[in-house]
Amino acid sequence: MKQTKAAPGIFLLSLLLLSSCLGINADIVLNQNGSGTITLEYRISKSLDSLGKLDGNERWNTIPVGRADFERTLDRLPEMKLLSFSSKEDAKDILISAKMEFSSIRGLLAFLDASGRRSSFTGNTGSGRLIMTLNETAGSKNPDLDQLLAAISEGYSFKMSMSLPGEGSLAVSDGQGKPLTAIPGSEIHSQGKKLSCAFPLYGVLSASEGINLEFRW
Repeated sequence: MKQTKAAPGIFLLSLLLLSSCLGINADIVLNQNGSGTITLEYRISKSLDSLGKLDGNERWNTIPVGRADFERTLDRLPEMKLLSFSSKEDAKDILISAKMEFSSIRGLLAFLDASGRRSSFTGNTGSGRLIMTLNETAGSKNPDLDQLLAAISEGYSFKMSMSLPGEGSLAVSDGQGKPLTAIPGSEIHSQGKKLSCAFPLYGVLSASEGINLEFRW
């Protein structure tokens, strides 16, 4: 498989901006001292990968699909280290899996959010609040485009979990901070030592008021 050249800062929240043909799964384990690991898996539709290789579609080449892509990214993030990487294909998708360790929560945020505008952390390792924005605005107002987005997103999802050393909570809200009504097909575990959420990808991309995740411990 030909590998693309990924932009040095592309990762989880940035992937959502390009995710009409992606399924994303992120599993974070946070230790008492603020260090931990993140296992990131995502599926790229082969049709999207092929699109990225066409002239005039350089935008899609920012999606990392090779070990070298991750190494270039982590070379710029001294608090992150790549532990393992694998890539395989099935009939429909390319499946990428990478496990990394981070030495601090700030280091994790530097990986999660390339721009620094879609995540924030307050507090400390003993009592903290981590907020991530999955989608800031609504999808298009064009029914035809929405129908197309729904079609190409079918079968893909966004999943995220965080395992904590103690009890915590997860709140899902819209862009105004109001509790978000359930997205059809979603599943949220909002209390305990392992917090998690799972949304159909189209539900994330088309959320009319945006989606924020707030982890507290």
